[in-house]
Amino acid sequence: MKLSRLTATMASFVVGAVLALTGAGAAHAHENSAGPAYVALGDSYSSGVGAGSYDSASGSCKRSTKAYPALWAAAHAPSSFAFTACSGAKTGDVLNNQLGPLNSGTGLVSISIGGNDAGFADIMTTCVLQSESTCVNAVNSAKTFVQNTLPAKLDQVYDAIRAKAPSAHVVVLGYPRFYKLSGSCVLGLSETERAAINSGADVLNSVTAKRAADHGFSFGDVTTTFTGHEICSGSAWLNSVTIPIDESYHPTAAGQSGGYLPVFSSAA
Repeated sequence: MKLSRLTATMASFVVGAVLALTGAGAAHAHENSAGPAYVALGDSYSSGVGAGSYDSASGSCKRSTKAYPALWAAAHAPSSFAFTACSGAKTGDVLNNQLGPLNSGTGLVSISIGGNDAGFADIMTTCVLQSESTCVNAVNSAKTFVQNTLPAKLDQVYDAIRAKAPSAHVVVLGYPRFYKLSGSCVLGLSETERAAINSGADVLNSVTAKRAADHGFSFGDVTTTFTGHEICSGSAWLNSVTIPIDESYHPTAAGQSGGYLPVFSSAA
């Protein structure tokens, strides 16, 4: 069943704003006493949009104390922790705004990046407002971009991280599938559209994992931990369309602690 025109218009406003915030505020850092110096880079899936409890000093980057980088740092007491991940960041934003804390003493780096480069917000708007075939075509176009153009952009980011932090263990985090197919949702996108969006996430993860491996980085696959907790699962760790609008289609606090943190902790 499709959304009504009114609901679809509201959803368009929401998804059009999702991941639209770019740039980076000042890094949040603190000194502790034990583990390796840790720097957390990336987009809103790393900054913790959707999880609440945002650090007011991070402004529109919306870094959450419930995001997996902050949770890991609180549990492992790194010798220093710089949190520069930012809502809406693309690969260019990481290169231009987030790498300052990296140095030869950095021991651990985490990053999720690439979803905004692939045009996630535009895809979701298209799928909500337009036909099923248009949605599928938009996803397929994004897949082509991810396979043909994104690898070079990821290489630039990964090369820059390695140059600035030559001794660091780098963990690249992927993205969850959004939807449980044949799930509990009775409104919204069609099953075909949900399956197409999931397949887009799979392609993005596959390409990202390959580029990470080729740079000697670890890849954290979160599709396993989010299985059974997708939208339409009845126990979702991902927001659907929400207010505040920028939290839509992002992990909840449970998604950060139960979906991302165990994967990062294992890889780290």
